[in-house]
Amino acid sequence: MSIAIRNISKEFGTFKALNDVSLDIESGELVALLGPSGCGKTTLLRIIAGLETADQGNILFSGEDTTDVHVRERNVGFVFQHYALFRHMSVFDNVAFGLRMKPRAVRPSEAVIKQKVHELLALVQLDWLADRFPAQLSGGQRQRIALARALAVEPKVLLLDEPFGALDATVRKELRRWLRRLHDDLHVTSIFVTHDQEEALEVADRVVLMNSGKVEQVGSPQQVWDHPASPFVYGFLGDVNLFHGRAHEGEMLIGEDHRGVRLDSPEHSSAQDAKAFAYVRPHDLEVTRYVASENNGANGQRGIPAKLVRAIVVGPIARLELLPLDASAAGSGDIIEAQISAQQFTEMALKEGEALALTPRKARVFVAH
Repeated sequence: MSIAIRNISKEFGTFKALNDVSLDIESGELVALLGPSGCGKTTLLRIIAGLETADQGNILFSGEDTTDVHVRERNVGFVFQHYALFRHMSVFDNVAFGLRMKPRAVRPSEAVIKQKVHELLALVQLDWLADRFPAQLSGGQRQRIALARALAVEPKVLLLDEPFGALDATVRKELRRWLRRLHDDLHVTSIFVTHDQEEALEVADRVVLMNSGKVEQVGSPQQVWDHPASPFVYGFLGDVNLFHGRAHEGEMLIGEDHRGVRLDSPEHSSAQDAKAFAYVRPHDLEVTRYVASENNGANGQRGIPAKLVRAIVVGPIARLELLPLDASAAGSGDIIEAQISAQQFTEMALKEGEALALTPRKARVFVAH
């Protein structure tokens, strides 16, 4: 089932939770709504479900307006962060609940319900736990049972609100892979809310980045990672360094003219000495020793000078934390993060306290308006 979200707005008192949001979700797609707390992603999910009413706008399921259709009639499966399993019911009865609550005319027989519940428990790989109670299960098992219960009524749309938020990192990773495989088997149109960019990028077909009640960018995980549409998206997706400078006729200068770094930014060819920002990921910084000299101008060393304050070497990667020596290049006191291979770190024999030169291999420049 495809979902069309048209011009949805929602206010809670003076707080604007959603501001004219429009979005199309294809049938069978798994879409992540990603953003910080308070950006409107859960409100949008609840409006799609029918648990919340929009102040304006429409929700269409496969072209049919469902804006005023009651939540019970929408045929939506919902999975919350905190499982919401009935503690007094066995796993089997929890999964069977939705089927047993159907109106008599369309309710399956108990024999059909039994078969279906065992099929679903097999699907979530927990058929051996049918007689247990929620308190006897681990968090990851409870969340899979919650998912089986949501799938029991054969929803046309599956909505998941921070489904793995309450679980530890190892279980989260395992369940992410499992959810992706399950979705590939079932192809039910699914939307899940998360504030964890790794989760969104790993699981979703498409990612919808939200900020302050608006959609900032929609695209495949690769698209939003490689081509962030705004400073917010760049800053939200993974670690990033922010450098300040001036953009002029297709170039940006970071640092002092005679020893700074010039970045090509042809997209800003019309800029005339404008304030600009460059976003650079830690692994896109080239690290060399800084050699101060009188002639660092015409043919001397260029680079953003920074002092190495801490090095963390874990496995094949060395993470360097550096303090810019030129406060105008990065925010005063802002730590710059660079990543190099542990091998390069060892070969260079870097020591904390020494001066290094940083040169961006790849950067994204935005001009202040």
